[in-house]
Amino acid sequence: MFDRKTLQGGYFALAAYFIWGVTPIYFKLVGHVQPLEIIAHRVTWSAILLILILTLSGKLGELRLPPKRLGWLLLSAMLLACNWLIFVFAVLNDQIIDTSLGYFINPLVSVFLGIFFLGERLRPLQWLALSVAFLGVMIQLVVLGHLPLISLALAFSFGFYGLIRKNLNLPAVSGLALETLIILPFALGYLAWQQAQGALSFSTLSLETDLLLVLGGVVTSLPLLLFAGAVTRLSLTTVGIFQYLAPGLTLLLAIFYFEEPFNNVQFATFSCVWVSIVIFTTESLGYHRKQYRDHARL
Repeated sequence: MFDRKTLQGGYFALAAYFIWGVTPIYFKLVGHVQPLEIIAHRVTWSAILLILILTLSGKLGELRLPPKRLGWLLLSAMLLACNWLIFVFAVLNDQIIDTSLGYFINPLVSVFLGIFFLGERLRPLQWLALSVAFLGVMIQLVVLGHLPLISLALAFSFGFYGLIRKNLNLPAVSGLALETLIILPFALGYLAWQQAQGALSFSTLSLETDLLLVLGGVVTSLPLLLFAGAVTRLSLTTVGIFQYLAPGLTLLLAIFYFEEPFNNVQFATFSCVWVSIVIFTTESLGYHRKQYRDHARL
């Protein structure tokens, strides 16, 4: 039987990854708004909501950051903004399947980055998992003549983002609050420029559009809060298994709800990535169980 804390963590993880998995629905609803304006509103309303949450929880002091780490935080904020923009562009251009592939690949990309930037070493089966995923990407290059650029852009932008955030070691909520505050002047500047050009959608189209754009702050912040609740109650291995729920839901939405074409080449690529994930996850679980048993014998 699971204890109450573990069950709560499971519910939080399910809710967080479910919201992340169905976010293409939200961006389709605001698809009549320019992508840059969507991102600007997402940044603005997220910053307001996150500051409010930190204030009410008495954690506003977590926004203090040593000046020597400001450059790295600026880079992480820019990577996050780029990742958001690529995702929104892909959704609005009916390339949701590519976003799903990107987030399936992302954990493997993070492992790849760990090798080169953190000096991490992989075990043989982990190398096999990465090789199978690489084969999947190469299938698209050979058969279709091009790489899945959106998928790779999403995976690597978020992979580098995660690498920087790991080194910054910031709490999830205050870290995102700092990042949105860094981007906020650019977001507000863009909105002001759009207003001056008479091209701003907010307050000019409909109340429904306005409410949806404001909701972008909730869509961004709520799953993060749920995720933060999950990681304090579950092991990182368990949370890692949950992470595949989001791209899985996104793929199902793309095929069965938005009716995007899913050809044999894409199926072959996804199959390689799925096999890679199974190999990597199974090997990791086995390795950690062995480590636990060896530790228990001491």
